[in-house]
Amino acid sequence: MGDLLPNGDLIKSLDSVRWLKAEERTAELIACIQPNQASEEQRNAVAGYIQRLIINCFPCQVLTLVSVPLKTYLPDGDINLTVVTKSANFRESLPSEVRDMLETEEKNENAEFHVMEVQYVQAEEKIIKCLVDISVVYISFNQLGGLCNLCFLEEADNLINQNHLFKRSIILIKAWCFYESRILGVHYGLISTYALEILVLYIFHVYDNRFVGPLEVLYRFLEQFSKFDWDCYGVSLWGPLELMSLPDVIAEPFRMESEKLLLKDAFLTTCSSVSKLFPGGQDYVEEVFSRKYFNVIDPFRVTNNLGRSVTKGNFFRIRSAFAYGAETMVRLLDCPQEDLVTEVNMFFVNTWKRHGSIVREGTG
Repeated sequence: MGDLLPNGDLIKSLDSVRWLKAEERTAELIACIQPNQASEEQRNAVAGYIQRLIINCFPCQVLTLVSVPLKTYLPDGDINLTVVTKSANFRESLPSEVRDMLETEEKNENAEFHVMEVQYVQAEEKIIKCLVDISVVYISFNQLGGLCNLCFLEEADNLINQNHLFKRSIILIKAWCFYESRILGVHYGLISTYALEILVLYIFHVYDNRFVGPLEVLYRFLEQFSKFDWDCYGVSLWGPLELMSLPDVIAEPFRMESEKLLLKDAFLTTCSSVSKLFPGGQDYVEEVFSRKYFNVIDPFRVTNNLGRSVTKGNFFRIRSAFAYGAETMVRLLDCPQEDLVTEVNMFFVNTWKRHGSIVREGTG
């Protein structure tokens, strides 16, 4: 089955005191890893530095993308920029010229920041990767579709509300995927950030925003996608995509009443229309949907497979991680109440070790 209907058994089996205790400890973890004033200032300084370098040399604009302006980046997260130019003739040579400029800056002993390890990746989308002090920076070119994605995710967060529950859930799930399971990272044949954000939004969509907090969203995420029939279906906000129907991209209706879905067709249609009108909104998009091992459909560019980066070996790794995570969380939520905080700590042990303190439990 391509989509699994929400199941309330887990929540019913937990009394509110136990559940809130688990969510409270999770909130302490999120507070350790979510953006703060220091991280904002550091990232803005690095992004501003790269922007000035490029703008001072070339007739273009440089914009930050998705996780940074959305404020859902992890402490170790990359900084993603896109260089936008109106000159069609200049577009071809711009990536190599930006690389050359950064390599020159690498040798500048009086530079504001230390630029290192400049790489030019000539894939389907040309990308410059470099290290600026301790921050990894990716520079793409004319990827204005990322701004459409940002606007869409902001609108979704406003719709969900609950003190930015959507954004807090993205941060928690990204942390679990990156620190605990090592399954996040488009440049390593793993899940892309935007694909993950759409998967998180899918959970809100089918559960109609009925969550106690981010920990429950993570559980539903793991439960849903560990059981999802990835061999036969792709994930789509419009409904499951039967892969046998390709190259036609036709989503099946969800097997639940449409009024129980969070995102109404009118909302998705309006956002899609705005995306198509946005200059450069289509970016790199294949003419037909390319079936891969992990298929996640871009809500507004239906031939764009957001999961195309995932390799065969990593697909099995991802599916196993989802299943193991779901099983572990079931045991966690069934443990004696006095062990609950400790079990939550162990579920996020790598994240705590890297960015928090497991000792700071406040049990009792």
